[in-house]
Amino acid sequence: MTAATTGEGRALVLFSGGQDSTVTLAWALARFGSVETVGFDYGQRHRVELECRLVIRDKLPTLSSVYAERLGPDHIIDLAALGTISETALTRESEIAFADTGLPTTFVPGRNLIFLTFAAALAYRRNCRHIVLGVCETDYSGYPDCRDDTIKAMQVALNLGLDRRLVLHTPLMWRDKAQTFALARELGGETLLDLVVEDSHSCYLGNRTTRHSWGYGCGTCPACELRAKGYAGFLCSPDDTGPSYDS
Repeated sequence: MTAATTGEGRALVLFSGGQDSTVTLAWALARFGSVETVGFDYGQRHRVELECRLVIRDKLPTLSSVYAERLGPDHIIDLAALGTISETALTRESEIAFADTGLPTTFVPGRNLIFLTFAAALAYRRNCRHIVLGVCETDYSGYPDCRDDTIKAMQVALNLGLDRRLVLHTPLMWRDKAQTFALARELGGETLLDLVVEDSHSCYLGNRTTRHSWGYGCGTCPACELRAKGYAGFLCSPDDTGPSYDS
């Protein structure tokens, strides 16, 4: 471990197996004494991410004794109903483009709101005060449920509805993809950075056949373009980690 650890509290991380959620999981492991993960199966087109998340969870404890000590149980929640009602390019074999609304067709309405509601219910049962997710509005696809205002509003609603003080953490909110790669290296050195590149998955089409310098993916979907651009930026300025570690 290259970053200081505190080990206080219990946390639940929304872990999809993508680049952002993998770095977010490492951030949580450095910060909290006990960390559980939750993933969601909603019939996503790129459901290969569900397989990747298991590989990452298996490998993380081998990278650090802190990871091994703090990584707790994993939970998978079946949200097939979300996929059923979502006519989007993430849940159907349809074109990835921009809709008349100005939002990309990969936007799944209500997805993060639903994820957070189920995560909060699970955190309530598991006695996890902290919920951590890898959303950001600095270098993203324009989804309104990734915005800082949305997450803050959800925290208020969940605390009122559950009558429990939960804290939502978004360590990547003001980091772009280049800074996220840099944060991975800050948190766990080259071994964690290699894990993020090799084993995480962000491609909307679920392509794991083509290996690029930045990882696997089709190379043309918006998620791949963001990741490729971020990795190139990281190589140009690898020491730029963005906001302070505790943000």
